[in-house]
Amino acid sequence: MNLFSALVPPDDVLDEIATALGTPEDGDLRWSRREHWHVTLGFHGEDDAEERGDWLAGRLAGASAIDVSLEKAATFPGVLWLSVLGTGLHELAKQAGAENEGRPYVAHLTLARFPRDRPEAASAWVERLAGFTSRTWTATEAVLIRSDREQDVSHYRVIRSYELADARA
Repeated sequence: MNLFSALVPPDDVLDEIATALGTPEDGDLRWSRREHWHVTLGFHGEDDAEERGDWLAGRLAGASAIDVSLEKAATFPGVLWLSVLGTGLHELAKQAGAENEGRPYVAHLTLARFPRDRPEAASAWVERLAGFTSRTWTATEAVLIRSDREQDVSHYRVIRSYELADARA
């Protein structure tokens, strides 16, 4: 079991991504399921869910809602992802534990994974999604997600949510 904190795009934004992808049939790419699409704020690994949930509650208390959008695709070694834009997103991620990962935070939404030794496997998708831009939405909630692997399949479950205050209200 692993835990991570995240923002989950609204259904209509998920629809935009699904429309842009169509029905991908690339043998080298393992596509993330729609119900797994999210923007990770902090990865917490194997941890006690209740303790991590309480820790996040303290860290995110009073955190502000942020406007977020997705755009063009890019890659990390072995990962195809969409870029995430949002004023205050990096600060929110730091509050949620991104600084604990030991590497710079890069806001992204994972679309697929591919063999690290085949970086060209995702190049057509980077080109295809170069002009993608989602609508901007206001993220008013962060969530703590539990990821369990059963028979090589990941199952995600939201175990706690955290309201982000809308400063415009």
